[in-house]
Amino acid sequence: MQSVTAKGILTPNKYPAGWFGVNYTINLYRGCDIQCIYCDSRSERYGIEDFHNVTVKTNALELLRRELASKRNKSLTIGTGSMSDPYTLMDRKLQMTRHALEILAEFRFPVHITTKSDLILRDLDILQQLSRKYASVAVTITTADDDLARKLEPHAPTSTDRFKILAELGKIGVVTSITMMPILPFLEDNPENIDQIVNQAAAAGVKHIVAAFGVTLRDRQRDYFFNKLDGEFPGLSDRYRRTFGNAYECRSEREMELKHQFNELCSRYGISTNMPYYQAPTQSAVQMSLFDD
Repeated sequence: MQSVTAKGILTPNKYPAGWFGVNYTINLYRGCDIQCIYCDSRSERYGIEDFHNVTVKTNALELLRRELASKRNKSLTIGTGSMSDPYTLMDRKLQMTRHALEILAEFRFPVHITTKSDLILRDLDILQQLSRKYASVAVTITTADDDLARKLEPHAPTSTDRFKILAELGKIGVVTSITMMPILPFLEDNPENIDQIVNQAAAAGVKHIVAAFGVTLRDRQRDYFFNKLDGEFPGLSDRYRRTFGNAYECRSEREMELKHQFNELCSRYGISTNMPYYQAPTQSAVQMSLFDD
């Protein structure tokens, strides 16, 4: 296990409205061992040289407590999962994410988590406590095919198990979402896959799905992705090169068709295609709450 001492733990988000209303992000770990073959955090801009070997920020919890104590606005949403999965395999032993959630519950901040891991079910008790103010969890699901998911996201639970995670979280009052991204061209961008994901999301009680019909690729992330494609899907990396060249945004050729299908399905089930976010109660709501007490 590698370790490092961090200088700070709360990172301001310049565009909170664009990503679950998150005002500050926390990353307790550096790198990720879920090993999704398409992960953008592997690219050079993030400066993580050995992405698969997770580094622990040993003073992260101490910093979190100190920095949260300095925030007077308790309506700021704290998010985790933007750079690496907070429920990395190492967290089963270290429980850093659980302890961070305990601190967030103590200070009563709204929380958003993005993950693929069923380890989050370990923390149902704290998430239920957080949900009294606001707790949101987005689970990434890009395919309903468990065999394909194992190839694309080697150390993540199957998609079937991820739908079960969402159902369990919904039962305790957590706001649940699916990040249906990236939908990989030539692998996942077909009507059957979109239909299955939305149908199973509805069955799990999910009320929000946000989608991206394509993938972003750059520098060493692209190289890693193509290398994995060569191993699992011979010839597919050449098809990417012919179709997209060195483009950063590699949009599905069926994007418009799939968007139309996706929007129709979500409308049928009453599922929003926008990201949920915490909204502080109005003054009148606060007054009514005091009156009711």
